[in-house]
Order: sequence, then structure tokens, then C-alpha cells
Amino acid sequence: MNVLELLKICDNLKHLKRTGWTKFKIDEPETVACHMYRMAVLSMALEGQIPGLDVNRCVRMSLVHDIAEAIVGDITPHCGVTEEDKHSLEHKAMQKIATYLPAETGEDWVQLWREYEGRTTKEAQVVFHLDKFDMIAQAFDYEQKYDVDLSQFFSSTDGKFTMAPFTTWDRELRDRRQQWIDSKAA
Repeated sequence: MNVLELLKICDNLKHLKRTGWTKFKIDEPETVACHMYRMAVLSMALEGQIPGLDVNRCVRMSLVHDIAEAIVGDITPHCGVTEEDKHSLEHKAMQKIATYLPAETGEDWVQLWREYEGRTTKEAQVVFHLDKFDMIAQAFDYEQKYDVDLSQFFSSTDGKFTMAPFTTWDRELRDRRQQWIDSKAA
């Protein structure tokens, strides 16, 4: 195990600001590590909420789903990189990160990342929903804090939530956001 290289990866994530927020010039935007941590906490909160869900797998997947960004950066659809190129860059980064770990652990992390990317399991679909929900929840927090319009993040997730409890969470968040918008206009 190369703990010092692994710590560099973690350090990069602690300081890598999420691209979507920097594009909108948000003061003190969250980092990739903050986002992954919040997703892991939400994963733990799902215990008993979705029948047959392996919550521990969701926590682990949440903590590695964006780890390749420590090497390639936070690439968004607005960065001019194709989905295929992004996937290839992240796959290479995951392979490199895996070399810093004991072989079995490294392969597990790569497998968790592949599973997330492919959305092939219930856990991967849940983590995908958590990723999108965390993004819009964070957008609403920033809208209130900085009085900025981040509607684009909400538009990008229209119709993306297809399973419980995310459909309910999405509706509640959008209702609360609309109430806030209406109160500002009054």
C-alpha cells in the first residue's frame, strides 16, 4: 500500500472545488470531498428505507464514485469533454488510484466505480439518485445564501428521480424552493 500517494488523492479531493459552483462564482463552494461525504451520510440514513438495499455498499460507492476527479478534475457537461473521453480519463485514474491500495481493495474500488458508472445495480441507481439530489439540495442552499439563480441545476434533473424516496425528496425540495421564490417576489 502506498499510503502517501493515497493521502495526496484525498488531499486533492479536499481542495478540489466543484466546477458547477465555481462557474457561478459561488463564494466558498463545496469541494468534491464535501459532496462525497454528504452522499455517504445520506446513504447511511437510507437504512431500512429501501427494501433489499445494501447501505454499506452505497456508503462505499458514494466515497469512491468521484475519487478519480482527484487526478482528472471535476469534468461537467459544460467542460467540452465528451462522455466517452470523460469515462476513459476517469477509468485510467481509477486504475492508477487502485495501485496505491492492496490489490483486492484496489479492485473493489474500481468495481464500485464501474458499478456506479453502469447503474447496473440497485445500489448504483440509489447512489446516482443521491448524487443528483445532493446537487440540487446544494444549489438551493446556495440560492438562499447568495441570492443567485441556479435554476439550471434544477432543470438538468427534471424527470431524473424515478425511485422512492427520491421522488418525494425532489418534490419536497422543489416545493420549498418555489415557496422561497414566491416569498421573495411578495
